[in-house]
Amino acid sequence: MINSFKSTLLGESYTVKHHESGLNIYVFPKKMTTSYALFATNFGAVDHALDEEGLQLLPDGIAHFLEHKLFAASDGSDAFERFSEYGADANAYTSHTRTVYLFSTTDRFADSFGELIDFVTHPYFTDENVAREQGIIAEEIRMCRDNPYDTCYYNMLSGLYHNHPVKVDICGSLESIAAITPEILYRAYEQFYHLSNMVLIVCGDVIPEEVFALADRHLPQSTAKRKTPRHTVNEPQEVRAARVTGTGQVAKPLFMIGVKDPHIPDDPGARLYKDAAMAVLGEMLFSESGELYSALFDEGLISPGLSAEYALTRDFAFYQIAGEAGEPDTVFARVMDYLAACRQKGLCREDFERARRVEYAEFIKSFDSTEEIANTLLSFAVEGVDIFSYADVLQGLQFEDVARFFHEVFDPSRITLSVIYPKE
Repeated sequence: MINSFKSTLLGESYTVKHHESGLNIYVFPKKMTTSYALFATNFGAVDHALDEEGLQLLPDGIAHFLEHKLFAASDGSDAFERFSEYGADANAYTSHTRTVYLFSTTDRFADSFGELIDFVTHPYFTDENVAREQGIIAEEIRMCRDNPYDTCYYNMLSGLYHNHPVKVDICGSLESIAAITPEILYRAYEQFYHLSNMVLIVCGDVIPEEVFALADRHLPQSTAKRKTPRHTVNEPQEVRAARVTGTGQVAKPLFMIGVKDPHIPDDPGARLYKDAAMAVLGEMLFSESGELYSALFDEGLISPGLSAEYALTRDFAFYQIAGEAGEPDTVFARVMDYLAACRQKGLCREDFERARRVEYAEFIKSFDSTEEIANTLLSFAVEGVDIFSYADVLQGLQFEDVARFFHEVFDPSRITLSVIYPKE
């Protein structure tokens, strides 16, 4: 089955094929010099249960471990080597909710595209190559422990969450990866890498029918359909700790303010609406042109580059405000006072309209890059939502809903401060 989606606003279109194997293939033609493709599975660091009850648990970090090992082939070669031969830049990453394999190229797209499908669909694990990878990932874990940003981030999550695995390091721990065996990797691969749990996306100067024909040559025509386990964790609404601190190699204290949001819509369309509303709300509250940032920066309380972003997934959501400050507790108090003042006097409708225009312009601008298109399309694809609908959602946002989300999300009782101080 093939469906096409068009945007008269953008003058863009893309095509989706539901392949016989169960895989959804998205092709977004874009006449640019670089073509970009990604192959992703809905398997991330939080998915570590092999059944709905969560009785058969996988070791922490296994999604990331699988990401590393899939590049190895049975003949001893490495997929990175073949991508290099084709003149393509390849990479992969694991997030809390998905694992993504990707490449970009200006030439020999067909060769790289075939390689992407082939190596992801042909796992090869042995005692020897798993043991070798355990050493490599163990070193990566040690490096992450020495990274003050990573430490601050996971400290924030450990303050926000009691039980949810989002607080666990995506790489796992030295103890958890030591428990990984080829048998465990194959079990995890079989459970989460079935094609109906995956998506393939291409953006570039390509013809959809030709991409589909290429995919046909490398994909199985059919695969057994199976249900992917999604274990629900019993997570209290309140935070585990209001303040978490540590030390690291920083010149100035690094802080992250986490806001736990337990109000997650079940419907993907409703999640999209809330995500758009929170993007506009973030622009209203924390942008560099806003009242809070200007006051903190002008008074020398923060360094340039305060960031604010919202993460919303199928079973966890949080807001994060991060920056550098000589006196992070003073900054935290100012942020809390600012939020309290906004609750008391209400949000400004003019700020809402300005922020919505900014977010709308950013969305339009994102279609200037094949990489950004593919990665944004992935976010919409896993939710089963048309990427072009986001413009309509932004235009249809109601000020009253944004105000409601502000009161719903920024509850003072669900906020954690994480600080990394310089080592003495």
